[in-house]
Amino acid sequence: MITRSQHVASNPVGANRVGSGKAVSSKAVSNAKVAPTKKAKPGKKLTAKSATPHCQLGETTEAKPIAGLKGKGLVRTGSEAKLELRQRLGMARPVFGRVVNVSERTIAKVESESETAEKLKRPYNEIYRLLDSLQDVVDVDLLGDWFQKPNDAFDGLKPLEVIERGEIDRLWNMVFELRSGMVG
Repeated sequence: MITRSQHVASNPVGANRVGSGKAVSSKAVSNAKVAPTKKAKPGKKLTAKSATPHCQLGETTEAKPIAGLKGKGLVRTGSEAKLELRQRLGMARPVFGRVVNVSERTIAKVESESETAEKLKRPYNEIYRLLDSLQDVVDVDLLGDWFQKPNDAFDGLKPLEVIERGEIDRLWNMVFELRSGMVG
């Protein structure tokens, strides 16, 4: 039996069996590169190199926890504040709003600290957990784009569209199959 890491190392661009049982090209799982990650402690200043992939080198990132949200919460780079997950994915507010099923305005209010994150808690935390699981099997720098590209594993739908349809379980199934080494 081949382990997931052996498969990724020996066949990073080969076909994988994911989601609906259809063979999927390497683009569908973003080359399945395993990326080492660093977790930041709340309130700790990090350089962009060790914090998130979407910062400019030399910039510092400060984090401010938000009650009820997983992770660092609000990340401030210079004068701009973003939700950590939005920054990690490199998504604009409208796209991120589609992922977490809230309006762009709600995200703006939370990021400006003029509103609590009540509407955001459940979907944000689920996507945060999904991202943590995906980064164990896929290069984290590719996930923002991966969410927005059609994927054969999901019958040509974008992972973002799968989430919007209420079928996030298909993404979790893909994570399970990649982790368990169920390749076709």
